[in-house]
Amino acid sequence: MLLSLALAVLIFMTVVMVAAWLFGLARANGGWTDVFWTFGSGLALAGSALVPLEHGGLPGPRQWLVAALVAIWALRLGGYIAGRVARHGEDPRYAKFRADWGPRYGRNMLFVTLPQAPATALLAFSVLVAARSPAGHLGLRDLMGVVILAAAIGGEALADSQMKRFQAARAGQARPAGQLVCDTGLWGWSRHPNYFFEWFGWLAYPVIGLDLAHPLTWLSFAAPLVMYVLLTRISGVPPLEEAMLRSRPDAYRAYQARVSRFFPLPPRRPQPLSA
Repeated sequence: MLLSLALAVLIFMTVVMVAAWLFGLARANGGWTDVFWTFGSGLALAGSALVPLEHGGLPGPRQWLVAALVAIWALRLGGYIAGRVARHGEDPRYAKFRADWGPRYGRNMLFVTLPQAPATALLAFSVLVAARSPAGHLGLRDLMGVVILAAAIGGEALADSQMKRFQAARAGQARPAGQLVCDTGLWGWSRHPNYFFEWFGWLAYPVIGLDLAHPLTWLSFAAPLVMYVLLTRISGVPPLEEAMLRSRPDAYRAYQARVSRFFPLPPRRPQPLSA
């Protein structure tokens, strides 16, 4: 059943991402890819979580809980990204693709967009295992899952608000001379606290679904693993850090030297210059 539901998610998301590719080309803004992926993933994952455990039955309480967690994640993140894409110019990642690829941009973007469909199918394993957990009635682990997602959403929102305040201060020149990088609040402990909390929220599903007596439930770690790889190795941290190093190399290298890349840690003291 898990494989068939994951396959259904893959097919649905392939259609969604082709639509995202076409819409992004029509609007000349690759940022819409992220909007389609987030809302499409939310719909696919929540829908698959609600597939009844028995033929002719109804979704159980844990299925509704897991579907609600996915829906809350998608609505918050998708709404935030959609507002940013609609109000601002193209995301620097996609703008660089457009500049680098020139006339090959349309074709190459298809190969950037489509792989996001299997990524959602992998996330589905975590969601489905949690939703179909054999652990009986709702209990402490379900509550812990809710707390984890709430903490993740709250942390991500706080990081976003701190960055907005910094950018507003920069625009008004109300900042210390030469301060080009936000290094206060959560941004003083992690260079990407928004990405960290995005990853952290996916730990809710292993907490809800993992059962040591059922080896198949180890698949619940698929989502945090996939999101960690995506955020730290592919589409999150690397292109953003590359862009920051191009726009403010000295300030950002100094920031890299004292602040953790992903996991929040106390900032390191700058090393003294050797004599």
